[in-house]
Formats: sequence, C-alpha cells, structure tokens
Amino acid sequence: MTVTKVEPLTKMKFKVYLDGQFAFVLYKGELSRFGIKEGVNLSEEMEEKIRMEVILKRAKLRALHLLEDMDRTEAALREKLRQGMYSADAVDKAVEYVKSFGYLNDARYAENFVRSRKGGKSRKEIRALLMGKGVAPELADAAFEICYDRGEDDGEEEAVRKILRKKRFNPEDADEVQTQKIYGYLARKGFRYDTVRQVIQNYNEDA
Repeated sequence: MTVTKVEPLTKMKFKVYLDGQFAFVLYKGELSRFGIKEGVNLSEEMEEKIRMEVILKRAKLRALHLLEDMDRTEAALREKLRQGMYSADAVDKAVEYVKSFGYLNDARYAENFVRSRKGGKSRKEIRALLMGKGVAPELADAAFEICYDRGEDDGEEEAVRKILRKKRFNPEDADEVQTQKIYGYLARKGFRYDTVRQVIQNYNEDA
C-alpha cells in the first residue's frame, strides 16, 4: 500500500493516509523512524508493526490515563478514544485491556453514581443521566436496587427537602401560585407528586 497523504495535526503530530484512507496518527519522530512520507510504499508487515507496537500501545496507555483522571463508563471511554482518532480495533483492544485489570466496570460506576446523587436528584433524573452516559438499563436498575431500600423513598424525600431549602421555599409563607410553581418544578425534575406532597406537608417537622 502507498502513503498517499501525511497531514499535520499539530507541529508534532500527523495524520497518515494509506491508499487514500486515513490509517493512523503518528508523531514526527515516528514518521522518520518508519520512513513514512508521501509516495512511499508501506508493506503489510510494516503497517501491522506500527498498529501493534505504536498505535495499540498508545491507545492502552491513553485509556489508563483517562481512567486515572476520572471514573468513566465504557461508552464514555470509547468516545474519548475515538476522539483521539484511534481505530475501532485499537479502541476495542484498549477497552478489553483496562477491563482485564478491573479499571472499567459500568456496574460499579452506576452504583457509585446513584449513591452520590440520590440525596439531591429524583430516581427518574438519575436514571436519565445514567442512560446519557451509556449505562445499560439493566445495570441502572441493579444499581437502584442496591442503593435504595425497597419500598422506601429515603433518597427521594431528602432530595426534595434539599431542593426546597436551596430554593428557600417555606410552605407556611408561600401563596398558591408559588406552591404550584414549586410542584411543577419538582415534577419536571422527576419527583412523584405524592413524595413532594408528603415532604411539603411535613416540611417543618422534617427540615
């Protein structure tokens, strides 16, 4: 195959095209090391060597660094690697690599996510956030089972109280319009009417 284009990304990084198709990103020193420049024929063996010894190694290290920076879902990690212009194959292998060490675990991520937010958001809102992060529905359901006591609204009621305090809403001082407004706000946040009514009715006792 032929190197048809070497396109600068930065002063030190370049996109390499083989037979007209984007292949991988290499640093300036790597271009020199592998003798890559436009018009050069690249053997399949050399391409495989670059992909395995350079690109895949870099993808694995990048995945580790991203997970050291913060916990992520598999979907989020894959997206970050794709943004780094790694091939689908390199992304798959890098994900499997970090999984093998237990660094990537969507079930654990979902549990930690629910625990950290159940006192400030509704279950509906938390679930929507998890879905947006690419967590599978069954893993989200399992996390809710673990993090909430069955049949209880421990997290929901406390979350409503926190929002009322933050909004400086006092049921005794609020008129009908203000009360309807806070009900509407909490409903849009995903809190059930019965939960909101219970908290507001007992607000002075619970606050």
